[in-house]
Amino acid sequence: MPHAVPSTPTPRLQQLFAETVTPKLIKEFGLVNVNQAPTIEKIVINVGVGKQLENQKLKPEYRDTVISTLKTISGQKPIMVLAKKSVSNFKVREGAPSGFMVTLRRERMWSFMDRFINLATPRIKDFRGLGDRAFDKGGSYSCGLTEQSVWPEINMANVNFSHGMNINIVFRNSNPKMSRFALGELGMPFERRDENGKRIV
Repeated sequence: MPHAVPSTPTPRLQQLFAETVTPKLIKEFGLVNVNQAPTIEKIVINVGVGKQLENQKLKPEYRDTVISTLKTISGQKPIMVLAKKSVSNFKVREGAPSGFMVTLRRERMWSFMDRFINLATPRIKDFRGLGDRAFDKGGSYSCGLTEQSVWPEINMANVNFSHGMNINIVFRNSNPKMSRFALGELGMPFERRDENGKRIV
């Protein structure tokens, strides 16, 4: 008799989104049914390396550090992104390496978000909350980290240089207000504002 394949447990934030956040979104924004509710489609992590180019080539130590960082925090091997056009101000030519990117979906996406919210952001120096206005018209949210050391799984003693990254959380069926509400319910540590919309320091 074949052995049963053990089922993978549903990530904590995925379950929270389905069971708690979605019903709240439907009620808060007067949606008709669950099919109208926003969903998180993917998370894209980007690390730019344009400033690290030397004669249009990326030093192996820089490349290896960025690849190792992204693979460690995401569980996926990143792909290299090449410049689509030349930018003279940055001395970048078309076709030269411009960065590395990872696209996360499903379980890996939810696992990454959980660790970002609950492990990485509390380690940001002098942290006062993430900006809460970096949403595009479709409700997707972008934020940046200045260095990879905020991830507890990164040992800075073993890396060659410090680098930041941009994190883009892509929503579907959403807008800035609904996405802001959904991320707040998931525990995203946004900056606090008073009743007049002024940031609380």
